[in-house]
Amino acid sequence: MSEQIVLAAGGIIRNNSNEFLVIHRSKYDDWSFPKGKLDHGEELEECALREVHEETGFYCELRDFLGTVAYVDRKGREKKVYYWQMKILDGYFQENSEVDAIDWLHKAQALEILSYSHDRELLTQISST
Repeated sequence: MSEQIVLAAGGIIRNNSNEFLVIHRSKYDDWSFPKGKLDHGEELEECALREVHEETGFYCELRDFLGTVAYVDRKGREKKVYYWQMKILDGYFQENSEVDAIDWLHKAQALEILSYSHDRELLTQISST
């Protein structure tokens, strides 16, 4: 019997300097976009906002839905992540148990540093302007 697909949601945040927010997770020593698993009874949009806040400290609002990425995670589970473009309303980054650093990078730099092909593919689909 196959396991259910793990659903998750996250955000792509771009600042006024046309830089994208990437996070570093110390547990995995990887660079990615903020995201996380859906809690029971939670809507995808709520999950995206919650996870971005938990991982980055930023309170955001949803903008355009950007699409989904699907992959097999480190535990061998199928995972489907829904992403929205987001705008920061308030907050500040403070190192936490999941994320030890963030960086703001132009698209070309982000494409070089992102650890996973599915994140790079998503970023290539986003307009540079």
